[in-house]
Amino acid sequence: MIVYKLKELVILIMVIILNEILLMSFKGSIAVIYLFLVIKVLGKKQISELNIFDYIIGLSLGNIAAEMTVNKDISITGGLVSMSIYGLFSLFVSYITAKSILARRFITGYPVVLISNGKISKEQLQKCKIDINDLLQDARENGYFDITEINYAVMEPSGKISFLPKAKYKPATLNDLKIKTSESSLTANLVIDGNIMKDNLKIIGHDEKWLFKRLEKEGYYEIEKLLLVTCDNQERIKVYKMGEKFENSVLE
Repeated sequence: MIVYKLKELVILIMVIILNEILLMSFKGSIAVIYLFLVIKVLGKKQISELNIFDYIIGLSLGNIAAEMTVNKDISITGGLVSMSIYGLFSLFVSYITAKSILARRFITGYPVVLISNGKISKEQLQKCKIDINDLLQDARENGYFDITEINYAVMEPSGKISFLPKAKYKPATLNDLKIKTSESSLTANLVIDGNIMKDNLKIIGHDEKWLFKRLEKEGYYEIEKLLLVTCDNQERIKVYKMGEKFENSVLE
């Protein structure tokens, strides 16, 4: 009798746990899908390009999605409405900042000059809440190991520092060297993971027959074994096969 009741208790506990897992999985899936849609509506931005307001909105949306998933007191409807409110508010602020320079400066901030004509401003560094070591680190990460090579440095609203080197330290361009060159353009991906990108073929004015002919000329007869095939504006194709193996990297 005791054993039978114990089995019933174990089964009951397992059913409760399974129901909790299924509910969390369902709510989590809904939250992730809806969060993805909200972010798509708000627009694409690199993490390094987020301003303070975007960062706060992102954290809030993520927190709401997480709470909606694990907190039984928060309904699916309540979580979705909350995320919608934050999303709409973000769109409203984006509209305001696009229309008003004052609002843009207050909400997203404005660039601050840290180095001007080779001179470092400690006052501007303090204003941006960074020290000289932070500036030197950013300079090194941008390829400037000698601070004297920098003419201007600007702290962008995103927190990234942009550098302008002195004239004599600027890399030479093709124009400086009087070298003639043709304009480059985007490379078209014609095959990805063994699948032909038909729309891309149409854009460059060719069809599958042309592609097969070009690949056969290069010695490739099975599309499904190709990882990537690209074509530049000179109609030169580059083929990357699947299953390529490398020697052990020296970076390990």
